Amino acid sequence: MREKDLKLQHFSDITGINVGTLSAILKGSRPMSMNQLNQITSAMGLEKGYFYESYGVESFIESAPHWRRLEPYLYGCAELGKLDCIQQVITHVTDDRSYIEELFDVAESFFARGLKEAARILYECVADSEKYQHSERLALCQYRIFLLHKTMNKFNNLNAALKFEPFIEKLNEEVQLDAIKDLANLYGAINLWDKVFQLADELLRKADFQVQLQSKRRKRKLRTASYPLFTYKAYANLLMANVLEERKQYRQALEKTDIYENIVDEVSDPTKEEQELIQRFKGWAEGNRYLYKILSGDFEVLNHYLDYLDNNHEEISTAFTYIVQAANQYSLNIDHALNRFKEQINELRTEEYVRGIYNEQTSNFRYIRLFYELAKYRLNQNQIDQGIDHLITSLQRCVSSNDDMMCIKCIDLYGKYRNRASKTQEELYTKLIDNLSVPTFR
Repeated sequence: MREKDLKLQHFSDITGINVGTLSAILKGSRPMSMNQLNQITSAMGLEKGYFYESYGVESFIESAPHWRRLEPYLYGCAELGKLDCIQQVITHVTDDRSYIEELFDVAESFFARGLKEAARILYECVADSEKYQHSERLALCQYRIFLLHKTMNKFNNLNAALKFEPFIEKLNEEVQLDAIKDLANLYGAINLWDKVFQLADELLRKADFQVQLQSKRRKRKLRTASYPLFTYKAYANLLMANVLEERKQYRQALEKTDIYENIVDEVSDPTKEEQELIQRFKGWAEGNRYLYKILSGDFEVLNHYLDYLDNNHEEISTAFTYIVQAANQYSLNIDHALNRFKEQINELRTEEYVRGIYNEQTSNFRYIRLFYELAKYRLNQNQIDQGIDHLITSLQRCVSSNDDMMCIKCIDLYGKYRNRASKTQEELYTKLIDNLSVPTFR
């Protein structure tokens, strides 16, 4: 106001704030609301959030925090991505366990709206404040933190899983179904298949119990699980089939496939949501039957599988990982299949395409495996340049996600053909090796 020689009334007109209110704010005799702060910031020609840091310190650290001002401040910071402001204020506010319940509710709101990083900060603060309470709210915080912390780094994911797993039993019994499903998916993405089978068995047992409980109720209660209960029974068997496939027990995997398809077929009078889920499981069953037969050496179904993939492009990454693997194992030529889906396989190289299909961990694993198997396939055909290109593509993702086992496999395969690599390929390979965080690889 001094710089522009503005009178109080003029500044009041610009901001839209009552003169008396504005005078009290400037004198420090009245706290300023977030709405008023935004109005003043706009009147000064500054970007929204310019004063959020200083406002947070003055209103919630140097003064006693009041929820009526704190809640809109958290929302404002979250929407603008001012996470440092949230962290600074929340750490102070939760020192005396003030507003724990309210902060949890805001975290849930952020989570639902996709404001993930802001939600994570609040969940972590609430969890830290309640770490000795052994409450359902603490367990739910840990579940949300687990979901939000998943990355492409397998070691970080394993740590997140180990930290979260002890809290599952404290969750609502239906929410436990989602938690076990998500935990099993993560263990599958990092190839801990025995653990996946154990969790699938637990998921099946708990889902069966909930189905029996539901059948005894006179009135159906509001669902707290993300999906209808039959979904978890079917998914548990799907997980078991996946594990059996990894163990090369293809006949048993086919049996589990029959079981989960039978489960969804038995749903009577399905709702629209249930119909969509039923069709999804039946589609998986059809595709997986082709896959298990191909992996067991029955390539007579390959063209039928390719026809299936024409209508199910989201399955191409997984399908070709195993088609090429089987071709390598049985020394078969599948050039016609690769040519048929050449465009889609090339698209898989782009990060956006990969992330759009599956959860990030599973897509990452499939991506690494697909291009490793493609490298073996082309190298076996003596197409050295293309094979090494595929191998470097796989190694790049191995390095970025710290997938040590696949790094070793890529390095071993490259060593066999290193003397035939181009200068550009050798430079790329050397750079990747230099970036490895594991000292024994240097």
